[in-house]
Amino acid sequence: MKTFFDVQQLLKRFGMIVYTGSRLGDLELMEEELKELYEMKILEQDNYLVARMILRNEIGRERDKHERNN
Repeated sequence: MKTFFDVQQLLKRFGMIVYTGSRLGDLELMEEELKELYEMKILEQDNYLVARMILRNEIGRERDKHERNN
């Protein structure tokens, strides 16, 4: 798993498709869904940590973009 798309596909395997209309909202909701899968022991720690790192990077980029625009 290397990209945001890979994280989307991982969540899709568990029937989770996230679209709120806000990219930042989507990213944060995806992070919560990952956490729930991990806490329920459905997702292995390695996959959880990599996917979370990818989402945290995307969240950081999105917040930076919003800060530059304001």
